[in-house]
Amino acid sequence: FAALRILGNPVDAIHLSTVVFLRTWCSWMLTCFVSFCPSSATIGISHPDIVVETNTLSSVPPPDVTYTLSIPETTISSGLLSALQLEAIIYACQQHEVILQNKQRAGFLIGDGAGVGKGRTVAGIILENYLKGRKKSLWFSISNDLKFDAERDLKDIDAPNIPVHALNKIKYGDTATSEGVLFATYSALIGESQAGGQHRTRIKQILDWCKPEFDGVIIFDECHKAKNATSTKMGKAVLDLQSKLPLARVVYASATGASEPKNMIYMSRLGIWGEGTPFRAFDDFLHAIEKRGVGAMEIVAMDMKVSGMYIARQLSFSGVSFRVEEIGLDSDFKEVYNKAARLWAEALQVFMHAADELGLVSRKSLWGQFWSSHQRFFKYLCIAAKVRSLVELAQKELEAGKCIVIGLQSTGESRTREVLDENDGHLDRFVSAAEGVFQSLVTKHFPSEKAHSDSHLTNKVFTFIKKNCVWFLTETAFHVDRSGKPKGRQPKIPKHTVDSGGVINISDDSSSDSDGMDTDSNSSPDSLQDNDDVIFVHHTSLQSGGCSTLRVFALKPRVQLIEEMKQGLLNKISVLGKELPLNTLDVLIDKFGGPDKVAEMTGRKGRVVRRPDGSVRYESRAEQGSTIDQINLKEKDRFMTGEKSVAIISEAASSGISLQADRRVKNQKRRVHMTLELPWSADRAIQQFGRTHRSNQVNAPEYIFLISELAGERRFASIVAKRLESLGALTHGDRRATESRDLSKYNFENKYGTKALDKVTKSILGHIENKVPPPKGYPGGNARFFQGMMHVGIICKEPRFGISTEKDCSITKFLNRILGLEVHKQNHLFQYFTDNFDYLIEKDKKEGKYDMGILDLAPGNDEIYEEKQENFLTAGNPQDGQVVLYKISVDRGMPWEEAHAKFLKLSAPDEGFYLSYKLRGNSPCVLLAEQGRGKNFLVYKPNIGKQTQPESLNNLLQRYHKVTPEEAKDSWENQFTFSLKNCSHANWNGKCKKIEEGQECLQGMRLRQYHMLCGALLRVWKRVSDVVSEITSSSILQIVRLKTKQRNKQVGQYTLLPHLGF
Repeated sequence: FAALRILGNPVDAIHLSTVVFLRTWCSWMLTCFVSFCPSSATIGISHPDIVVETNTLSSVPPPDVTYTLSIPETTISSGLLSALQLEAIIYACQQHEVILQNKQRAGFLIGDGAGVGKGRTVAGIILENYLKGRKKSLWFSISNDLKFDAERDLKDIDAPNIPVHALNKIKYGDTATSEGVLFATYSALIGESQAGGQHRTRIKQILDWCKPEFDGVIIFDECHKAKNATSTKMGKAVLDLQSKLPLARVVYASATGASEPKNMIYMSRLGIWGEGTPFRAFDDFLHAIEKRGVGAMEIVAMDMKVSGMYIARQLSFSGVSFRVEEIGLDSDFKEVYNKAARLWAEALQVFMHAADELGLVSRKSLWGQFWSSHQRFFKYLCIAAKVRSLVELAQKELEAGKCIVIGLQSTGESRTREVLDENDGHLDRFVSAAEGVFQSLVTKHFPSEKAHSDSHLTNKVFTFIKKNCVWFLTETAFHVDRSGKPKGRQPKIPKHTVDSGGVINISDDSSSDSDGMDTDSNSSPDSLQDNDDVIFVHHTSLQSGGCSTLRVFALKPRVQLIEEMKQGLLNKISVLGKELPLNTLDVLIDKFGGPDKVAEMTGRKGRVVRRPDGSVRYESRAEQGSTIDQINLKEKDRFMTGEKSVAIISEAASSGISLQADRRVKNQKRRVHMTLELPWSADRAIQQFGRTHRSNQVNAPEYIFLISELAGERRFASIVAKRLESLGALTHGDRRATESRDLSKYNFENKYGTKALDKVTKSILGHIENKVPPPKGYPGGNARFFQGMMHVGIICKEPRFGISTEKDCSITKFLNRILGLEVHKQNHLFQYFTDNFDYLIEKDKKEGKYDMGILDLAPGNDEIYEEKQENFLTAGNPQDGQVVLYKISVDRGMPWEEAHAKFLKLSAPDEGFYLSYKLRGNSPCVLLAEQGRGKNFLVYKPNIGKQTQPESLNNLLQRYHKVTPEEAKDSWENQFTFSLKNCSHANWNGKCKKIEEGQECLQGMRLRQYHMLCGALLRVWKRVSDVVSEITSSSILQIVRLKTKQRNKQVGQYTLLPHLGF
C-alpha cells in the first residue's frame, strides 16, 4: 500500500484515530481474505481478475453440486461467464429446486462485492431458466437507467434474444407483453394511477403479468434498497410480492445485502426463520442474533454458505493503493466556522425565547427542524474545508496522466432552486448551500403567531367602573376565543380604588410607560388577531345605580416582537453568508474548467455555471433529445472514452455505473478516486468505492480519503464504521474482513459510547468524580465544557429540575450536536469523550467482558492439535446439515530458542530475563520482560507464553532480579518441559490437591484442551446455549477461528472444557 501522507501540523489524537481508521479499512485485505476458486463446480475458465474470499467463509465448504446446467457450451468455453460466475448460477438454480416447509420455493443470496460481476451472474440465471422453458422473469433494481445495463449483461453472455421491457414505459393495466424480462424499479412497486376513474397499481399489473402459478425468476438487484421492509411501503411490497408468488425463483443480489441482521427481514425465502426452523418468526431470529453479540453474524454467514443459499466473493485489492490526506484548516476558515458556531448558538437562544413568548406547548417539530438544519449546515462546512486541497491534489494527478473520480453525497440543488424561485428564474451568482439551509430554517420554521393560532390567548382585563362619578379599577384574566371576543366572568367592583384627577391610566405591564386612552375608540374585537398592539375599550351603561363600565382588553405586542427577532436573525445570517463557502459541486466544476471538462453523474436537474465572458447563470443539465435520466449515462460514456478526465459522482450514480479502467474502453488511464464526502452509511460507501474497482480492469484504482481536522467529521466516520462491522459478516462473511477489533474504536453508537457520554455529562455537571481527566489545554477547564454543551443543546436548563442533560440525549444526538461548536472546543470535547470511551473498553477487556467477535484461538506461535472429532446430523430447512464436535489441544508455551531470539532484539536497560527471589519447588520462577507502553512491561513465561496482563517495573523488582541468559536457561527449559502436562501446583509444591482428589487442574499448564462445535451451528444454537447456560450460568459461546498443526482451518463455538461433561 502507498505510504500514509499527513498534511499540515502534527496530528493530534483525534486526527490520528481518523487516519488509523481509514488505514485499517484499507489494509484488511492483506490478512483476512484468501484466494478463491470454485470448490465444487469445475466448469468454466478462470475469472479475469483475482477474486478472494474471507478466511472465515473459506473454512466451510459449500454443498455438493447436483444441478446440471443448460447454458450452451460455447458460452462457457468462450469465457462469457467465468468459473466463479457459473458456480453462483449453479448453486442458485440448485437452491431453487428446494421447496421450504411453508410451501414456498427457496431463494438464494448473491453477496459478491462490487465489481465481481453480479450483473452477468444474474443474466446467466435468467438465461438458464429461459432455456428451461421459463420465459418470463422479473428484474428489480434502483434506477430505470440500469435497464440498459441489464440489456448489456444479457448481450454479453450471448442472450440478446431475451427482450427487456421497461415497466415505466408500459401503461397501467397493460399485460400484453408475452415473455422476456420485465424490468422495474423498487419504487414502481408502490406506483398507482387514477386515470379513467379506475384505481390501478403497478404491483397488481405485475401479478397479472406473472399469473399465480408463476415459477420464473425474480431478481432483487441492489436488494439493500428493500431493507426497511416493515417500515416502508416499498419494503412491504417486496414481501407481498414474494408471498403472492410462492413458486417464484427468488434471487437477492447486493454487495451490501444485509448491513445489520434487522435489515434481512425482506429475505423471507432463505428459510432461516419460519416453519421448520429453530426460529418461529423473524423477530425470534433477530433477538437470538442480537443477544449473542457480533460473533453471531459470522455464524449466520457460514451456515448460509454450508446450506447452499449464499455465496460471497470479493475482488482482490491487489494493486489498489490507498492514502489519507489530512487537511489542515487555515485561520480564515476557522474564523468563519467559529463565527457560524456562535451564530447558531445565538439562534438557539432566539428560537427558545420566541417559543417562550408564544407559549408554545408542543415543540417537537420545531426542534426537529432546527437540529436537522444545524447538522446539514455544518456538514456543508466540513466538505467545503477540503475543496481547495482536493483541487490541488487532483491537478497534480491529472498532470501525471491519470483521471479523477470525485465522490460526494450532497449536491446543494434544493438551495439553488430556492434562490432561483426567489429571483423569478434568474440567477447571476453562485449560491451558498450552507447559507441557504440556515435562511430556510429561519424563514420557514421560526416560531410565529400563525403557528400558535390554534391556542387560546391568555391576556388581562382591566375593568373601570364609574359609580357616582368615581372610576373604580379592577383586573382579571380572560381568554380571547377564535373570533377575538373575550370570555370570562364579570369582575367584582373594588371598594377603594380611585384614580386621582379623573384620568384613566392603563398599562398591560407595570414596567412600561402609561398611555392615556380615549373612551370613544371604535376598535373592534375582531381586529385583535390582526394586530396584537391594539388595546380595545368597551363602554357599558349599567341599569342599576347609574354605573358605567369601561372594559379594557390589553394584549402583549408579540407580533412585532417576534418579527423583530426573526428579522434580526436573518440580517445576521445575511452578513455571515458573505463569508460562507459556495456550493461545493458548482465550485468543483468551475475549478476544473466547467461542464465541458467534467462528467457530472448526480441526481440534480440543473446547475450554476460560469460563461466564457465571466458571467454566471443557471442552466438545465438536460440536453436536446435526451431526458434527464439519460444524461448520467451520456456523461459516463464521455468519461470512459476520454473526452472528459474528471468525473463527479453522487449517490444517484453509486449503484450500477462502472467507471473502472476497463479493457474494452478507450480511457484506460489509472483512476484516482477521491472521497470528499464520506457517505452516510457503509452501504453507500461500499457502493461508491465499487464504481472504480471492478472486473476486467487494466489497472487498479488509487483511493484518496480527504479528512479535515474537524472532530465533528467523526460523526460520519462513526456511522460508516458501525455498518462496516457487520457488512464484513453478511457481505463477506467475516467481521474481521473490516478489522472489526480495530474498527470498534470508531463505532461510538454502542453501549460504550452511551456510557462514555453519560460519564462526560455527569462529570461536567459535577455529579460524579471521573477518573479520566479533561484534555490539557482546554481554555477554562470544565466550566467551558459546560458552556459549550449548553450552546448545542446537550445540557439544558429546566425550570423545575435546574441544569441537567437534555432528555433522550443519545450518542447519535451528541455526535450530531458537537458539529456546532467552535473548532478548538469541538476537538477537545470530542477527545474527552473518546478518552472515556477508550477507558471503558480497556476496563471491560481487563475484566473479560469485551465481545471480541471472532477470536483467533492461539493467534501467535501456539501449536494447535486436533485430537478427536464426532459428527452429528441436524434436521434442516431446506436440507439436513452436519455439526462436528472437535476436541483440540493448544500448546501455548514458549521454548527457550524463541525466548532467546526475542531477548537478542531487546535493548532497553530493564529488559531481559528475571529470576524470582522465592523458590518454587527446587528452582526459582523465570520470565522475560519486554518494554511495553509507558512504564509497563510485557511478560513472557515458559509455560504460558505471553502473559495477558503487563507488569510495572516496581512490581517486577519486588519479586524478581535481573539475570543473564546463561543464568536463566536451565530454569526456563525445566519449567517448559515440566509444564506440558503438569499444573503450577505440582511445580511449586510437588503435588496438586485437585489431582489427588481425581479432579482436573489446568492452572499454568502449557497444554490446554477445548471442545469446539463447527458446521451448521445456527440450527443447534439455541439448544447448545441452553445446555451451556445450565452449567456455566452464561449462554454466550465465544466464536473462534483456528488452524491446526495438520493445516486444517476451523471456525466455530468453543470453551466447553472436559470437566463440564458435554
